[in-house]
Amino acid sequence: MAGLWRKGRAKSMPKARSRDLSPANDGAAEGCMMSAEARDTLVRQFEIAWALASFHLEGLTTEQCLWRPAGSGPHVRRDADGVWRADWPDRESYDLGPPSIAWLTWHIVFWWSMALDHSFDKGELTRQRVDWPGDAPGVKARILALATRWREELARLPEAEFASPGRTRWPFTDRPFIDVVAWVNVELTKNAAELGYALFLHGVAGSGGGDLE
Repeated sequence: MAGLWRKGRAKSMPKARSRDLSPANDGAAEGCMMSAEARDTLVRQFEIAWALASFHLEGLTTEQCLWRPAGSGPHVRRDADGVWRADWPDRESYDLGPPSIAWLTWHIVFWWSMALDHSFDKGELTRQRVDWPGDAPGVKARILALATRWREELARLPEAEFASPGRTRWPFTDRPFIDVVAWVNVELTKNAAELGYALFLHGVAGSGGGDLE
């Protein structure tokens, strides 16, 4: 992404140099404008993705979460300590089966928690430490908290940091942070679509089939 830097000039700068009209300076200004526009577009795009996700999350029930669309597929399971853990397949192939709604909501919690921690906190969070809350109200509240914090962090982030790789530590590195912002939009849109499709399947399958392991 083009740079977002806004270079100020010292007040003592001679009048003849108060406005640099060189091609290089014009390019930097144009890049700044384009990057600011890209940032604003991605923020608006996030709100669209969030609206889609919210639509599916609003009436979500625990029974829907624990219902499984097939006999196999990524799901959540309660361990001996009563903590709900998510499956983590060692490959990505269609024969794994479709994920449950619970797993999809866990996945949102997982990647968003990781993105926030590695971008704005200590960057010590790992997948193994991200559990599933255990019911629909709990996971909806957690996802809402993540969305709220993400929106707040972006709102107070200086423009220059969107173009800098300084905060880009997960899920990739050495790229402008605005790439992470774009990635979050894609992940959220993808998971929202998956939630909607799973809920359509649940709607025609009827109730029951919850896995309470």
